[in-house]
Amino acid sequence: MRLNPFPGRSAVLLCALVLLSSGAGAGPLDALSNQDASNGLKAALEAGSAAAVAKLGIENGFLNNDKVKIKLPGILEQAKPLLKMTGRGQQLDDLVVSMNRAAESAVPMAKPLLLDAVKSMSVSDAKNILSGGDTSVTDFFRQKTSAPLAVKFLPIVKSVTDRSGLASKYNSTMSQIGKTGLVPQQQSTVEGYVTDRALDGLYLMIGEEEKAIRSNPLAYGSKIIGKVFGSLK
Repeated sequence: MRLNPFPGRSAVLLCALVLLSSGAGAGPLDALSNQDASNGLKAALEAGSAAAVAKLGIENGFLNNDKVKIKLPGILEQAKPLLKMTGRGQQLDDLVVSMNRAAESAVPMAKPLLLDAVKSMSVSDAKNILSGGDTSVTDFFRQKTSAPLAVKFLPIVKSVTDRSGLASKYNSTMSQIGKTGLVPQQQSTVEGYVTDRALDGLYLMIGEEEKAIRSNPLAYGSKIIGKVFGSLK
């Protein structure tokens, strides 16, 4: 998520400009206005989040990407050899495809919320992004959007995974086993598990975009991003 690069850098600009008013030097950053710094950071965040959504919210966006591919819930994965011996191998494979298709269907819903998070960013947010390290952009998005995105993702994911007979049987079984406390809450239903993994995959890809933006801001074809982050090189 190359976003961090920008946010971090833009945040740097914002902080540096604030320090200027108290006599601190900003080096090459003193040529940038508060508006440029803010616009550059927001442009970078928008570019990174949009790129991550575009890569994941398509057919095979999850399924063919080993970094984010959603595998079977832990208990099913452990029981896979035995289930295959009982002729359930194809059902398991179909469930994996179904889970990843569900994530691919849900991710496009993230774009509006990610953009809203960018628009609502304050100078304080920018400072936190700057001081947060290489994953600061990802951390910002996770903090601002994970809860509302989970609410949006869940029904979309459920509408897809419910088509799998094995998913329904898993949920029914887990509802009984779950009472014993032996199953992690995240794995108590297929749709809940997939929703969590879909969000993890989204933030992971935003992180990848962030790294890319930090390493080569000019590649994004944005004058403001190049101006703001180029000055931080």
